[in-house]
Amino acid sequence: MKTLFSIFFFLLLCSSFAQEVHIDLVQDGFIRPLNIQNSGDDRLFIVEQGGRIKIIQQDGSVNSIPFLDIAQKVSSGNERGLLGLAFHPDFSNNGFFFINYTDPNGNTQISRFTVNSTNPNLANPNSELSILSYTQPYPNHNGGAIAFGPDGYLYISSGDGGSSGDPDNNGQNLNVLWGKILRIDVDTFSNDNNYTIPADNPFVEIPNTRSEIWAYGLRNPWRFSFDETENTIWIADVGQADIEEINRQPLDVGGQNYGWRCYEGNIPFNTSGCPADSEMIFPFAEYEHINGNCSITGGFVYRGSTYSDIEGLYFFADFCSGMIGTVDNEGNLTNHGSFPGMWASFGEDSNKELYISDINGGGIYKIKGGEVAQTNNYDVKVSFSMIPNPTSSYVSLFLTQGNFDRIEIFDQRGRLIYKESDLSTNERQLAVSHFDYGIYFVKVSTDDGKSLTKKLIIQ
Repeated sequence: MKTLFSIFFFLLLCSSFAQEVHIDLVQDGFIRPLNIQNSGDDRLFIVEQGGRIKIIQQDGSVNSIPFLDIAQKVSSGNERGLLGLAFHPDFSNNGFFFINYTDPNGNTQISRFTVNSTNPNLANPNSELSILSYTQPYPNHNGGAIAFGPDGYLYISSGDGGSSGDPDNNGQNLNVLWGKILRIDVDTFSNDNNYTIPADNPFVEIPNTRSEIWAYGLRNPWRFSFDETENTIWIADVGQADIEEINRQPLDVGGQNYGWRCYEGNIPFNTSGCPADSEMIFPFAEYEHINGNCSITGGFVYRGSTYSDIEGLYFFADFCSGMIGTVDNEGNLTNHGSFPGMWASFGEDSNKELYISDINGGGIYKIKGGEVAQTNNYDVKVSFSMIPNPTSSYVSLFLTQGNFDRIEIFDQRGRLIYKESDLSTNERQLAVSHFDYGIYFVKVSTDDGKSLTKKLIIQ
């Protein structure tokens, strides 16, 4: 079993952090936003707890008509509501997306919907196909996250059924769906279900177990995410009264027992009838309920190309204290300070830049690091220059080796405002007099697939 060294290390960092993480408001006015997703293009889809999904367009505007409105089907409040959204990996062709919500009886419903055939900014509200449903014995600990893994399967987080202390021992019971990460194939149907069980799920055809289970021993894994670069899954599990935990596992390893109700983090909670420690997976990182901390919101590993100092760091937040933190590859936690918000969820855009939602204030914010990336997997002999910089009317771009394939310009909110491609030249002059004054980021891609990003100042 792990020691509490990670907690002590976190306490030290709480008092000595350097503020390298910032947030910028992208758009506000949402009603209890608790999920942020992208469908592979420039739009951000914002899930509101009450049962609506809204769209932020590339220019920052919000569509007046929701993408989907199922408020009449959703029981909302406290930990219930429209809780999760996932776009099918082939959404651009099949138009399928999936949602996780609590129905009017408070039970969990996973359903598939289809986009409107003539308007990509609207879903077909009559296209619902029930995929999976199960009862909820208590109103809390519903989990709610859904996401497609790199393997193409749909993963679903479920809480332990609620109440306090997992009174029915659901987390350790392999014959129920509560307290688990589930994994199903939604591209094929069985005779009785609108999904099938992947053949390599760890509990397939084992008596007295549910074959949908991929991992167990969880209390309320409100948010999880995949890091395809390292082929890992990160699961943030909300604690009981003392410890918030972060689990990281290779994605090709299923069947793990994360220890709840036997342990809360590394600390014994109720070990009666529990398996040996050696049969459990203890947290990769954790932190205590101090300084107002009470409930972890899991995020993502930053794999965007804009900020070099946060590359490879896993982001999380605390719902109560407003703290935003990171975990590095060794499991070390850094507290980047408390920010004014009740952070309910993180999200990625199609460029892997990170966002965070404030469920109380209704705002969507962009996560920013402290250092703009100068290279991205790039030979140090290759660089590009921009002259003049700062500028007011035009800027000339020069590449020292190879040719430009694509040039993109992003504003400070990460929105793509200019793009041209298939250039096949090592020099390019751009007119920028029509841009507003301020800071922009110019990303160039070469004909051999490499990229560079530099800051451009327009004055």
